[in-house]
Amino acid sequence: MKKIKKMVAACVVLTIIMSMLAGCGKASDDTQIRIGSLKGPTSMGLLFLMQEAEAGGAEGNYAFTMATQADEVLPLMVKGEMDIALVPANVASVLYNKMQGQLAVIDINTLGVLYMVTGDSTIESVEDLKGRTIYLTGKGTTPDYVLHYILSENGMTEADYTLEYKSEASEVAALLAEKPEAVGLLPQPFVTAACIQNEALKVVLDMNEEWAELQGEDGSRMVTGVTVVRKEFLEEHEAAVKVFLKEHEESTGAINDDAQAGASLAVAAGIVAKEPIAQKAIPECNITCIQGEEMKQALSGYLEVLFEQNPESVGGALPDEGFYYIP
Repeated sequence: MKKIKKMVAACVVLTIIMSMLAGCGKASDDTQIRIGSLKGPTSMGLLFLMQEAEAGGAEGNYAFTMATQADEVLPLMVKGEMDIALVPANVASVLYNKMQGQLAVIDINTLGVLYMVTGDSTIESVEDLKGRTIYLTGKGTTPDYVLHYILSENGMTEADYTLEYKSEASEVAALLAEKPEAVGLLPQPFVTAACIQNEALKVVLDMNEEWAELQGEDGSRMVTGVTVVRKEFLEEHEAAVKVFLKEHEESTGAINDDAQAGASLAVAAGIVAKEPIAQKAIPECNITCIQGEEMKQALSGYLEVLFEQNPESVGGALPDEGFYYIP
């Protein structure tokens, strides 16, 4: 009888130990999360998590897809074939309207990555852009709306400057490398690449700082990328989503703390061509993981500015409270 009692006690202890060990491994909700992102700064915050997942060390269960265009990711979200996506902030609002609210933003993954670059030393402020030609990409896209907002809030009309649009940021960078006296609005990491190619070039205006100055201490922030989740998936697997948020935050912290290792991962992922460029660019990419009320304040005000520029830039209507996931 004593032997049986000892065996029962041993089994109970073993069961407790096994359950404790299980708790240190994968999340209790081991559902695989299908995650899509775009090649660029918005994906950089995922790189260390991708590495962990590939090595089997991540707490969550993830399947990553990295695309070159948002059009490759968005249809998969609409059809329910992708669970989480890292997309431009205004695109998230467009998708929210298209999916009739069946989407939620869970974090801001990248703040502003836009910078004014030139070799002209006379340009020191926004006012100095008066009478100049500015080269940029994407007429009717976020960089265009941001630039119009900053210029108009600094007292300029469209008669005060000329905008020349190029199809790709690489074209603007190449033009600046050849003609450093020109002025271009570029995103990272193209800023760093252009400045390395021609040492006469430098950043003269940080669009983040210009935006923040206009908005004031309690205003919005310039947002490049956000992370969204299908609401159906969130409702069914909220625990797994929370684990992802935790690991995403840890991954963004890792790349900001170790740009050298991050540069190696960025090159391996095909986001940046060369490690020296990636290493210099990472600290300027404003990679982050802002959640909760802070996320809502930063993002809602940003979308309001875009809406005022062109309602269609955010899908025709500003998203309601259901857009923001606040645990």
